Amino acid sequence: MPSGPRIVSRLILVKRPSLSRCRPRPLAACFLGSVLWLSGCGENIFEQKWTTARVDTVLLYSLAHPDLNRSSAFNFVDRIALEIHAPDATGAWDLLLHTQDGELVFLPPGALGLPAEAMFLSLPGMAFDDVTRAPKDTTLYTKDLPLIVETSSVYVLRTHQGVDRFGLPCRFYGKLQPLEVKVDPGTVRFVYDVSRLCDDRGLVPEDG
Repeated sequence: MPSGPRIVSRLILVKRPSLSRCRPRPLAACFLGSVLWLSGCGENIFEQKWTTARVDTVLLYSLAHPDLNRSSAFNFVDRIALEIHAPDATGAWDLLLHTQDGELVFLPPGALGLPAEAMFLSLPGMAFDDVTRAPKDTTLYTKDLPLIVETSSVYVLRTHQGVDRFGLPCRFYGKLQPLEVKVDPGTVRFVYDVSRLCDDRGLVPEDG
């Protein structure tokens, strides 16, 4: 009795690129292959996104406050308040609260003669939620002048140099607005947020 057609089944295995098996010379090619494989799966490991707001509030004390063990400066890259005991104190901070001529002022490091790249721009008459993008013209910003603290202004900033999620040198844009200003004893409480996208002037996340 004649036999029917024979069906041959073949199993084809596709292996993911393995960096551990790459020889030294073609390592870059293997790495590229891995990236292409991930891209084919709809995942781009180099795509940076800012999808969630991290709006927070901070209380700073003027450097002229009698209690020196108070936070007078703020680092917007790491989102931490710092104690500064002298006007010429160096370190990774972007803004210092001080008292000048009976008024509270924000001082970038350059206003104290310190080498730094943090810069600020005051936008009077603006609301925090209405400022969605940092102005492109950097000549509008100041690195070495004091800014009078006013609750009716939003302050756009570019931070000192930090690192992005890939460990590359980067600066970030952000914004803040004072909520409460007390000249005596010398405190300011402000709301702020900072973009996590390297050198991107957008001031609200994609879901905003």
